[in-house]
Amino acid sequence: ALTHVAVEAEVTRGGVRLVAEAAATGPTGVEMEALVAAAVGALTLYDMVKAVERAATIERVRLLEKSGGKSGTFRRAAPRQRKRRRS
Repeated sequence: ALTHVAVEAEVTRGGVRLVAEAAATGPTGVEMEALVAAAVGALTLYDMVKAVERAATIERVRLLEKSGGKSGTFRRAAPRQRKRRRS
């Protein structure tokens, strides 16, 4: 049974970062529920801003981490920082 769902929005430079989490009891993971929550949140934001920002895009809906279920624990590696070019 699904026991917890939360979606956080963080305004960043040039966009909004959404992070969704879900928890459940039972033998199966709930990563699909968290991914759907993030995707629906992104679509909702898109719908709200499209009138003022026609070039708005949704990027990188992806699993960051999970535990439990048949496949065990998964954690996405942190993205490498890009080096700044000096001019």
